[in-house]
This record gives sequence, C-alpha cells and structure tokens, in this order.
Amino acid sequence: MTTFKIPETIHFGENSLATLASLSGTKAIIVTGGSSMKKFGFISQVQQLLNEAKIDSIVFDGVEPNPSVQTVIKGAQAMHDFAPDWIIAIGGGSAIDAAKIMWCFYEHPHLSFEDIVPVGSMPALRNKAKFIAIPSTSGTASEITAFSVITDLENHIKYPIVSTHIVPDIAIIDPILPTTMPAYITANTGMDVMAHALEAFVSIAANDYSDPLAMRAIKLVFENIETAYQQGNDLQARTNMHNASALAGMAFSNVSLGLVHSLAHKIGGEFGVTHGLANAILLPYIISYNKQSTNKYAELEQYLNISSIEDELRALNAKLSIPLTFKEITEVDITEVQFNTVLDRMSENAFNDPCTLTNPGSPTITDIKNIYHQSFFGTK
Repeated sequence: MTTFKIPETIHFGENSLATLASLSGTKAIIVTGGSSMKKFGFISQVQQLLNEAKIDSIVFDGVEPNPSVQTVIKGAQAMHDFAPDWIIAIGGGSAIDAAKIMWCFYEHPHLSFEDIVPVGSMPALRNKAKFIAIPSTSGTASEITAFSVITDLENHIKYPIVSTHIVPDIAIIDPILPTTMPAYITANTGMDVMAHALEAFVSIAANDYSDPLAMRAIKLVFENIETAYQQGNDLQARTNMHNASALAGMAFSNVSLGLVHSLAHKIGGEFGVTHGLANAILLPYIISYNKQSTNKYAELEQYLNISSIEDELRALNAKLSIPLTFKEITEVDITEVQFNTVLDRMSENAFNDPCTLTNPGSPTITDIKNIYHQSFFGTK
C-alpha cells in the first residue's frame, strides 16, 4: 500500500492570507525569519487578522537562513511559555522548517534532537497545537511537505527531518508575499522548485499520483522563472511559481528526493552555500549521472519538446546569473584546498543522507565524490 499525504486545507491565490480572520482558537505564535516579513507589513497584517478572529498572538523572529538546533530549542521554549493552540510560520522555508521542529519539542519537551533524526521516529503531534504555513518564497514547499531541514552547527551537517506528522494542517499560498523577493532569491528558490520536481519525477518511489504534479511543476518553472526573476511584480508569473512550488512539494513530500538534495544538504552544511543555489549547480551533473539508470528524463524531454534537459538547465542557470560550478560562486568563498579537505567526509555524509535512498540506480560514495568534483571544477 502507498499513502499520499498533503495538508488538509490549502488556500491559494491572491488575498488568501485573509482566511486567517476566520480561524477558531485562543492563542497563536507567529514564527518568522529576519526583518522582511515585518518590513513589508505582513506580520502586522497577520496579527490584525488574528485579532479579528479574537486570537491573541506573539512573534518569535530571528530564524536564520540555515535554522539551527539551538534556534529550534529556543523557539520551543517560547511556545512552552506562551502555550499557543496555533503555530503560524510565515516567511521562507527556513522559518517554516524551524517552526515545525519547534512544534515537535513544544509537544514533546522530553525529546532530544537526536531522537527525531531517524525517518519516521517523531511521535504524533496536534496534542497542543495545529500548524499553519505561509510561504514568502516560491521554493522549499515546506508549507506542503513532511520535511524539515535543520543544521547541526557543531558538526556542520544539515539534517533532513522526515515525518508525516509535520505536514501542516493549513497552507496559505498567497502570491502577494513572494513579490517582495529580491531577484537573486527568486532565482535560487525557483531552482529549488525545479530540483524538487525533477527529483520527485525520477524518484524510485514515484507513482501515478506524484508524476503529473511533478511534470506540471517543471513546465511552470521553465515558463515563468525568468519573468519572475526579471519582473518581480509580475503577479501572474509569481502565482505560477508559487503554485509550482506547492505542486512540486506535494510530489516530493510523498516520494522523496535524490542525490541533488543529498549533496546540497552536505555542501550547504560545510560551507553555508544557499540551498537553492547548490541545487541549481548540481542538477545538470546529477542528471547526466542518473541517465545511466532511468529513462524518465527522456519522457520529460519529450513532454517539454527539448533534446537535453541538462543543457536547458545550464542555459536557464546562465539567464538567472547562477554559475555552473561551486568554484565560481561569490556568496561564500570556497577554496580548492578547503573543498578537498572536506571532500571525503562530505561525500560519505551525502551517501548517508535519507534522500540518497530514492535516487535512481545504486550510487556509491565514489560516485558522489566524482559528482562533487565535477560540480566544483566544471567537468562533465
């Protein structure tokens, strides 16, 4: 038997944020990241809507781009002190990911982070609160998924936490929020959507429910990401990208991902490379590797009427000012010496990442090391 799980309720389209005014409850904690949601007025708008619903609210902010175990524990304590019956995460995927695990420790304060790392180990939630996710980026699809990625700062490892219990109760997918994204974030998060959809489509767990969602998401990204990148206020492009993110999330949350995410998690943990940027760089190299083990890319190429999806992705990256190799990135400085120093450890950690289990074929640590090498230096 196979199970397909998505949020119980998805509100989408312009002004869907207004549905918060019809909530029933008493207290809500709003979890967010830096200052952008406050700066653009979305936090005050959420609090006003909750006030209309007669729900008291507080804000926990400051979730970092790569949310840490320490931040999760701090947020769980804030929840324990306030005792909300609604947890509302608003912002990028990091805020939503962090809030999910805060929720777990709020409901089960006796657990340690290590207790929930194994897939499926998290106990049931919703004993104290329900969860609403409101994404401001069209990327992680954390508002849809059973996934959260948390960083262990001491060991420099990003851990994907997987549990059906952390699928939000309500997702609010309002395209007004991502219109505030800078162009480079639009590019990086948009290519994260592409990676989600492509990896879900070729996952060894893919099925008749996930494939149509993944295919539609891939088409929407190819057709809309460049416009969203160049014309951030184009609401139609933003709507299509926001919907693509959610569709890809429905697919990968149920069939998992593959080597792109395994390798991105680990190079991100080692060097702080933005997740979507890492995915964008890795995609062409890993697709070339995976084509040895699956014919599904050929099916996609026929659907999209293209001859090589790797070449199309390289061309798309160029249009989005995304470099072809990790050696060329400017957001962090990775020297050749630094890269080679951690390559063996990083490759082994990527091999042990849960996403590797659903990649086509039987990748080895040596294969992963070769892909890292190719994606750093640019060899095909």
